[in-house]
Amino acid sequence: MNQYLSIFIAAFALAFVFTPVAIKIAPKIGAVDIPKDNRRMHTKAMPRFGGMAIYIGTVTSMLIFLPFSTQLMGVIAGGTLIFLVGIIDDLRNLPAKVKLICQILCAFILFQFSVKISFIGNPFGEGYYFFPWIVSLLVTVVWIVGITNTINLIDGLDGLAGGVAFIASIAIAYTAFIGNNPTACMAMLAIAGGALGFLPFNFNPAKIFMGDGGALFLGFMLAGLSVMNPMKSATMLATVVPVLVLGLPIFDTTFAILRRLVNKRPIMEADKGHLHHRIMAAGLGQRRTVLTLYGISGIMGVAAILISRDLFIESGLLIIIAATFIYVFLTDPNSTGLNLKAVNTEVLEKKEKKREA
Repeated sequence: MNQYLSIFIAAFALAFVFTPVAIKIAPKIGAVDIPKDNRRMHTKAMPRFGGMAIYIGTVTSMLIFLPFSTQLMGVIAGGTLIFLVGIIDDLRNLPAKVKLICQILCAFILFQFSVKISFIGNPFGEGYYFFPWIVSLLVTVVWIVGITNTINLIDGLDGLAGGVAFIASIAIAYTAFIGNNPTACMAMLAIAGGALGFLPFNFNPAKIFMGDGGALFLGFMLAGLSVMNPMKSATMLATVVPVLVLGLPIFDTTFAILRRLVNKRPIMEADKGHLHHRIMAAGLGQRRTVLTLYGISGIMGVAAILISRDLFIESGLLIIIAATFIYVFLTDPNSTGLNLKAVNTEVLEKKEKKREA
């Protein structure tokens, strides 16, 4: 138990110490987010180099406390590359196609290091269905690229992506612990510590953003580590534990893709139809919106833990509760029209106060 606590505290402490350093470095290298359109929720230039602190905290603690393994080195190598891609994107604004190609490359690195989805549990009894290597490759790439982007896409409010990543990593760490997978558990605790150490500086009102470097890194690490030495079970439902844990960002990303397809817009084009925008439009401020989404993520995390313990009825009830909350916000009369003025209420009020001053 001391090892589990040590890796979490180390990751937290390193991220907490290096975040102020990142705040000072960001303006010097041009890693600054300047609000240029009404999609932004902030009104002033903001450093977006917090991913450096998350990366240092997470990777350093892994290298110190985790035993060497080929799979772990593959995850760290891929995570390092995706972090660098995110940093370059923060500085140079890479085209979406280039980022996608880099993400696929990083997913392929994991596959080469045997971090892959190679089987699914038999839904009708004991045993597993093992995939041919080409199917395994495709499923692994789709999973890694998909989850990597889900965390990036929900990074729209202060503290949202970091908090959701923390909740998800804690839930997966616990399922790995009870599934007798100490390496995956400790690795997830490193992610949790890195995300939590960054949050005090990122929660509203934020002093720094994690940027694409941090968001892509967190998403990639969650995706890779959640399938590293997966917990085996006699039921197919055990294979959906990571899906449930990351249910909120997965739903939001899927909903965004469908929305853009229906509206005949580019899939990678940013908009203000995300779940957090809709909750804001319903009248909640940034803090209450983020805390609400933390609550939904927490419910899904507990549901995943219950499924890993074969408590399917209890898990199903929690999933229904979370789905009900999401349905309420999606169908709220104030949010379905996506009134941009309502979404930007806080921003407009701040600007008006500045004018009066």
